[in-house]
Formats: sequence, C-alpha cells, structure tokens
Amino acid sequence: MIAAIAPLGIALISLFLRLINLGQPKGFIFDEVYYVDGARDYLAHGVEIAGNKAEFVVHPPVGKWLIALGIKIFGDNEFGWRFATAVIGTLLILLFARMAHTLFYSPLITALAAALMAMDGMQLVHSRTALLDLFLTFFVLASVYFWHRNRHWLAGISIGLACATKWSALYFLILIIFISAYRIFRDYPLKEMPRAISLKFMTYIFLPSTIYLSSWIGWFRSDRGWDRQWSTNPLKSLWHYHAEMLGFHTGLTEKHSYQANPWSWLVMGRPTSFFYAAPKGCGEKDCAQEVLALGTPFLWWIGTIALVTVFGFWIRSLVLRRNQPVLNLIILGMSAGYLPWFFFQKRTVFTFYAIVIEPFMILAILYCANLFLKESKNQRSAHLVIGIITLSIFICFIYFLPLFTGQVITYDAWHHKMWLPSWI
Repeated sequence: MIAAIAPLGIALISLFLRLINLGQPKGFIFDEVYYVDGARDYLAHGVEIAGNKAEFVVHPPVGKWLIALGIKIFGDNEFGWRFATAVIGTLLILLFARMAHTLFYSPLITALAAALMAMDGMQLVHSRTALLDLFLTFFVLASVYFWHRNRHWLAGISIGLACATKWSALYFLILIIFISAYRIFRDYPLKEMPRAISLKFMTYIFLPSTIYLSSWIGWFRSDRGWDRQWSTNPLKSLWHYHAEMLGFHTGLTEKHSYQANPWSWLVMGRPTSFFYAAPKGCGEKDCAQEVLALGTPFLWWIGTIALVTVFGFWIRSLVLRRNQPVLNLIILGMSAGYLPWFFFQKRTVFTFYAIVIEPFMILAILYCANLFLKESKNQRSAHLVIGIITLSIFICFIYFLPLFTGQVITYDAWHHKMWLPSWI
C-alpha cells in the first residue's frame, strides 16, 4: 500500500509545485524561444517555417508537438508553453517510482525513489520550462524500464519517441541493440537465432524508425519544409536535411558564458542560468530573480559518490560473473547518457543536458541505500541514517527553491545561495 500511496502523494504535491505560478517569469526563458516558435508553427502549418520561407531546425518534432498540445489547451501564453513539461515532470516521478518498485520490491525504497526525484532542482526547473530534454528523459526512462521488463514492443515505441524528440536518444538505442544482440548469441540455440534476431529487428530498428519517420509527417505533407524540394524523392530530401542537421550539431563550437565541460556536470560545477533579472518588489533596494538549472547540490554530490560505489560493485560482479540487473541498468544509463559527451570536447554543451542521467544517478543512491539496509545489523539505526540524509536533501531543496521557481528575492539572499564562484 505504501508503495502506491507514497509516490502518488509525492506526485500530487510535485504537480502543484510545478503548476503554481507556472506563467512566471514572463516571456521566453533560455531556449524556449526556439521550441515555442516551433510549436506555434506546427499548430498553424504542420511544419516549421520562418514567415513564408522554410526554416532550418535541428531537432525532431515530437517534443515541440507536446509543447503545442499545451498551447492548444491553455492558449499561446507562458502557462500554455510550459504545461506539457509540468505534466511530464510529474509522470516521470511516478514512472521512476514504478521502476524502483520493480527492481527492489521495497515500499521504503519506492517511496524514497519518488521523493528523491521530486526533490531535484534540475528536474523541477525542466518541469517549469518549455525545453525538450525532460521529454527525452521520460521516453528514455520508459524505454529502459520496458526493456528490462521484456516488454519490447513498448520499449521500441518509447525509444522511437525519444529519438523523435532529440537525437541523443540514439546512444540508448544503440546500446540496447548491442546488448540484445549479445544476449541472443549467448543464450539462443543456433536454429532459434533467426527468429530472435528478426523480432529484435522489428522492435528496435523497424518500429523506432517508423515512429521517427512518422513524426516528420508535417514536413512530408508540406512543400515549405527545409530541403523539402531538394530531390523529387522526399526520403532523399529528408536524408539531405538530416546530413545538414548533423553538420550543425557536430560543428556547434560557439562560446557561451554558461557552457560546461561534462567533467563538471555531476558535481554541478557550472549550472545553466535560464533567466536572470533585477526587478523591484523584494522589500530591499537590490533584488534578484533567477531560474537556475541547478541539481539539488546534496542530492547530486551524494549521487556522485553512489555512482563511484556502484561502478566498483559492477566491476566486481563482472569478475565474479554474477548478474546484477540493477547495476547493469545504472551502467547502461550512464554509458549512453553521459559518456558520449566526453567525445565532443570542442562542442558547446551545458550542464542541463545531465537531466537524462538523473534517474540513473538516483538509482545508484537507491541501490546503495537498499544494500545498506540489507547489510545493517541495526535496522533502526540504518533507517535513521537514511532518514537524516533524505532530510538534508529536502532542506537543501527548500533552500534553493527560489532559484528553481524564479522567485524575486533580495540580492544578498541570492548571493548567499551562490555556494561556488562558478555558479555566478
């Protein structure tokens, strides 16, 4: 009962926190200008255009269609722009709790999973901003969850939607295909391999590809999409367009004041400021209002330690040839969501990209907490330790809440929250 009630209660509170004053700050914050503009175009024309001309865009349509759904329901305003991410951010808490329940079968760990996900500042900021990365995170986590449960058709649909949101989901798809192929050659008799390979091809290549291509239906139906007339064959035109998109992504080296090397992501070395202003109305002469995509520091610092610990356990499990599904999922998520960025040292990247690895980082904390509970001889003391750590994360979350929700505070209060010089 606790495994169901606690996550639902936490999700409801989180939904309220995401919807309250969702229309603030006014106007576009950070990259909302690109994705809201795309959503408007999809509603009006089915394809992204600039005036009457084709517009070059570098991300697939699904995330922008979800933003468009919020606009369709609540209007072309800040609340409408951000409504879809608020809902997805809440559903992500429930999905992650369900995944934790499946992996650990512990009401306490399930409740802790929902709580930790709800208390992450970066997740909250993404839930209140019309960007694509939270959609990506939800679909990726759904695909990994269904893949683990051997519900492969649902996993294929989810990873297809993820790829149709942002291309970085391809790393997860490639890794899932690789592991699935390895398992076929390891576990199946030779005569059963063709059928198994065919099924995996259908679920993890054909189905995601079909979903991805279907997401471009507006581009296919229009004559104003970018490169639409490049060839008489629309598939060739789309291929050429994608080659240009790839060139943009690999060649994006323009300097940005908030760019951050992946080495600093886990410890929040340089969080991304989505919005900053100095308005009046805080009761003092100097005021500040910021939306800072900062992962709750105590959560991410503890998570970094947990990841190092988990990596050690995973290496030991390989040496001892012991199958550890939870460890494997954590390593899969970190390998696909984090490691590829180290190969793009010249590319302009930001800490807020780390939202896609946040569930796997929290999963590492849960693994360590569950192991601690199992190995502890004094259960009361073990529960007390976990309770104190959770409470410290909650206090840290509340302390930084004004920066997550864009509240107007005094400049001194804002400056006191800049724990590291690199946060300014």
